[in-house]
Amino acid sequence: MPLPSIPPASVAEVTRCLVVDDDPMVRRTLGRILAREGLTAVEAEDGEQALALLHDEPSIPLIVTDLHMPRLDGLGLLREACRRHPDAAVLVVTGVAEVKTAVECLQAGAMDYLSKPLLVEEVLSRVRNALEKRRLTLENRWLQQRYRQELEDRLAELGHRNQEMFLGQIQMAVRMLEAKDEYTRGHSQRVARYSLAIGRMLGLDSTLLDQIKLGGELHDIGKIGTRDAVLNKAGPLTDEEFEEIKRHVLVGEEILEPLRRDHPAVLEIVRYHHEHLNGRGFPDRLAGDAIPFVARIVSVADAFDAMTTSRAYRAPRPIVEALGELDRCVGTQFDPMVVGAFHRAFPDPAQLPIAPG
Repeated sequence: MPLPSIPPASVAEVTRCLVVDDDPMVRRTLGRILAREGLTAVEAEDGEQALALLHDEPSIPLIVTDLHMPRLDGLGLLREACRRHPDAAVLVVTGVAEVKTAVECLQAGAMDYLSKPLLVEEVLSRVRNALEKRRLTLENRWLQQRYRQELEDRLAELGHRNQEMFLGQIQMAVRMLEAKDEYTRGHSQRVARYSLAIGRMLGLDSTLLDQIKLGGELHDIGKIGTRDAVLNKAGPLTDEEFEEIKRHVLVGEEILEPLRRDHPAVLEIVRYHHEHLNGRGFPDRLAGDAIPFVARIVSVADAFDAMTTSRAYRAPRPIVEALGELDRCVGTQFDPMVVGAFHRAFPDPAQLPIAPG
């Protein structure tokens, strides 16, 4: 979220202060002096009462406290105020002979100290200096936060642009990959369409649906590393060739690694869309619910489109037969919920986006 262009009011405006002393005469005197700086004094007779007031009004910017008070003394109040209200400037009132104590107060977080007997001009000068230090400290912190936020925003914008460029390049690579093979042309787009329809039927949210669509489009990107002779082989694959085909899911995951942070479901789809419910798929032989649900969706879409598409080694299977094969493999290869959603999403087989020819 962008920070405001000017510092917050707590930096710019100081109108209240807290005066803490067990002597009401001292409190009133300090209150009158501070009024000359436009400050309205809130009074407390000891440290405990002061902390209670700060709890109710935590934004008080200035605290002036005596050291010697019953219950909670000035040093105890200083330590608690610095811990609970670190943005407040604290001035400690000390006796002339209490230099060592004054130094201890500065080490504990006091902005400055005032020596008794109190002199009006000295009080006003120390208060102005303390408030100016506070203002500079808060303003500097605000500027640092603003700079950090702006830097993060720029980096995020740059990352988003780079990711969009990367995605564009990958999607073009998919189209080029499919263009080399007349049998698989349009396969990824149809898988994305089937998968999106299944996801909508299952009531998945729009963010996940976007990832499912993208995962469907990119699920076979790893085949860019598979030899054409293997991809387009007209006959059965040898064991070695099948192992090469199986590696496409790992290659695809590696290619899409830059998307993992923002699109984790896409990488799950790419790696796991060939896993089977019975644990006999690849690459990790996952079974049942161990297979990410998004991958189970694309698995059904991918298999159906493969069955109804012409391949170098076989003709396309009829739609009814392909639908029957999905049903036959429910529980072993395919998730029954996903197959059921596929049927509901396409109740009329004539409306299926089947590959031409």
